[in-house]
Amino acid sequence: MDIHPELSSLLSTLANADYPDQTKVPPSEARVITDDRAKRFYGPYDEVHSVRDFEIPGPTRSLAARIYKPSAGGPHPILVYYHGGGWVLGSLDSHDRGVRGLTVAAKCISISVEYRLAPENPFPAAVSDCLSALQWIVANAEQLGGDPMRVAVGGDSAGGNLAAVIALATRDAGPDLTFQLLIYPVVDSDLNRPSYKTYANAPMLPGHRMAYFWNQYVPDVEERGNWQCAPLRASSHSGLPPALVIAAGIDPLVDEGKSYAHQLNSSGVPVEYRLFSRMTHAFFQAPGLLSDAREASNAAGVALQKAFGTGN
Repeated sequence: MDIHPELSSLLSTLANADYPDQTKVPPSEARVITDDRAKRFYGPYDEVHSVRDFEIPGPTRSLAARIYKPSAGGPHPILVYYHGGGWVLGSLDSHDRGVRGLTVAAKCISISVEYRLAPENPFPAAVSDCLSALQWIVANAEQLGGDPMRVAVGGDSAGGNLAAVIALATRDAGPDLTFQLLIYPVVDSDLNRPSYKTYANAPMLPGHRMAYFWNQYVPDVEERGNWQCAPLRASSHSGLPPALVIAAGIDPLVDEGKSYAHQLNSSGVPVEYRLFSRMTHAFFQAPGLLSDAREASNAAGVALQKAFGTGN
């Protein structure tokens, strides 16, 4: 595998930290590892104008959220961001650096949302939470300093899955979305694609981890054909908001991300596909450390500004 030297150095550091396989420890312990790894090793973070934690009413309980503002004043366009972690891991803290980078690059308000995690809360709990959070944010956009007419969704990995699902769910029922940012998204439940075999032992996300995540999130295999967990299988992708699909070349998910971009394009949806061939899964969360992560973050910022009508 031709891994970028910057990423290779990070991977060596993580290997020396000697974290246990997160699929072999209880989810509560694995979540602590995810947050600790990001805090200790993912490099410096971008400064933004303001950051505030708050809560959003959810279907069954309040949802933790974090709002990042690029500057004073407003109203600013809004990016609603769903973190990755295989629907089992991840938090506001584990994805703080990536969201800060997007806030700076897109010059928008970013609102990172936590959702109920599996296996304690299996499918479709996360979908329900993410949709409810989006609806609340749009309804309260002005109080947040945002523009309810310029709202995008985004996420990485399992968060990219949720962003794609929410874009499909809101296409007919609303609220209207301006854009979808899908960063190495999980979009299908087929674990037999060629990239799963080629990158079965890839750093950061070996294939067996995705099998573990699916087993936690959707334990009933028969349910995995549902578009609400496998958005590539939706009956139609027409009428969706424009998209940017960012992919890592050394990643079991690379084939399905490319397939989703192709499906969107074939359905008449404006889509840009950006492949970072020497990167592994999770690279986007370290824009202060990896030059490719910064490039990806900046590309997302350009695409979002264009969609929001704020770019040059």
